[in-house]
Amino acid sequence: MRSVGTVLGLVVLATVVATFARRWRIPAPSLLVVAGLAVALLPGTPRIEISPEIIGLVVLPPLLYASAEDMSWRELRAVWKPVGILAIGLVLASATAVGAVASLVTPLSWQMAFVLGAVLASTDPVAVTALGRRLALPPRVQVLVQAESLFNDATSLVLVRVAAGVAVASAAADWGSAGGEFLLLAGGGTVIGAAVAGVITLIRRRTEDPVLETVIALVTPYAAYLLAEAAHTSGVTSCVVAGVVLGGRGDRLTTARIRLQLHAVYGTVVFLLESVVFSLIGLALPAQVRALAAGDRAWPLYVLAVAATLVAVRLLWLAPLSALVQRKGGLGRMNWRMPVVLTWAGTRGVMPLAAALSIPELTKDGTPLAGRPLVLVLTTSVVVVTLVVQGFTLAPVVHASGIALEPAHTAREEAEARSRLAHAGLARLEELAELEVVPDVVLDRLRRGLSARLDDARDRLAENDGAGAGAGGTATESADRVYRQLRRDLIAVETTELQRLYDAHRIGDATRRRLQRALDLEEARLTDA
Repeated sequence: MRSVGTVLGLVVLATVVATFARRWRIPAPSLLVVAGLAVALLPGTPRIEISPEIIGLVVLPPLLYASAEDMSWRELRAVWKPVGILAIGLVLASATAVGAVASLVTPLSWQMAFVLGAVLASTDPVAVTALGRRLALPPRVQVLVQAESLFNDATSLVLVRVAAGVAVASAAADWGSAGGEFLLLAGGGTVIGAAVAGVITLIRRRTEDPVLETVIALVTPYAAYLLAEAAHTSGVTSCVVAGVVLGGRGDRLTTARIRLQLHAVYGTVVFLLESVVFSLIGLALPAQVRALAAGDRAWPLYVLAVAATLVAVRLLWLAPLSALVQRKGGLGRMNWRMPVVLTWAGTRGVMPLAAALSIPELTKDGTPLAGRPLVLVLTTSVVVVTLVVQGFTLAPVVHASGIALEPAHTAREEAEARSRLAHAGLARLEELAELEVVPDVVLDRLRRGLSARLDDARDRLAENDGAGAGAGGTATESADRVYRQLRRDLIAVETTELQRLYDAHRIGDATRRRLQRALDLEEARLTDA
């Protein structure tokens, strides 16, 4: 990009478009791509070229980390077998099919066709996470799609390296060394990511400074990525592993105030980065098309063929896998809805674009790598097509399938959890009352607040939390201090009960996070009072 003004203009454009997307309740990535493409086609728009270093080093680590941190460790353990099959088997099948189709219908050599297949073989975690936030998918379905997109990148990156090496050297592929490289990338990235998570855990347990905690949280994905890349392993895998490990224990590492601050800061960073990167995808396509040779002008037809191949292979792979899982689960006849939703949720995005940009520009003899501009155009175009077509239609597909959780289901689960938390608090309060060490006015105030919570839960009005309300305006300053201290103790009891409900599979991860945030907000208000 040519100037700081262009960058700032891009940030403003992306932020405005993403804000309207949220207000209109439409997929932000899809609208951002369309907006970027529309702006790029306007006369006078400066030429936008995406730097692979900017995407790979600046943008990807925090977005991958945030996606992994949101993942439920409990649900991930339940779906690790199908995730493993998809992350390796489906990636290999997709790369092979796309390579075969591209070598037949495009001017690409078989080497560059295989490069294209390897680049587009994996789904994108950033796009999948961004699109999935607005869908009420069952927890295991959401985790399956998200985990697949996070863990299939190691396979895809190995294929890209092997394919690019073959294209650059014009040599045969060495699959034996490719297997060793995959183990090095995935295994090394896993070890480094777990080690970084362990070190960060030790540091954060001994830190209570909100500013320092925020800096540590922002630096963590970059540390995991850079250390892994320096060790010639997978920085993507390292980021993902660090995010999954730290996300599963984040509630136990810091205080409520720090958790709220981290949530706000990281939410802002992710919002800005996602907005910019999806806009860049649309902005970059026209310049890439203009760089094509005259013989590549049929690229729109090539894009449709490659995109259709990806969808068909994914559906053909997922249908028997889904049938096998349903048969083992004793669910009787195969349900077509699950493989269709999983197929349509497999969008491409930032990762394939970053992989395509990493393809060398020159061969070993110093000549330009033939076919690289067309591979870039096809990659970006397929990303645009999947984000726009699948992104805008994913919600209707999920709705038509009938597998989405109804709002009444999530509201009922949350109301039942709130009721149990209130009961746990009341039980602890009665224990304190029997000790007769707490003033009656404080006990009465706490009891009224918890009773209001209980009544609110019984009425399933989770939006109106009655906590903290009650008489107490005439209490003395000493009684107020006792009240705040006891209420914090009761919040600790409710937090423990919340974790017990989650561990017992009584509530899902989304409900746990919502209720934990509500408890954190109340605890922060008590601390500020």
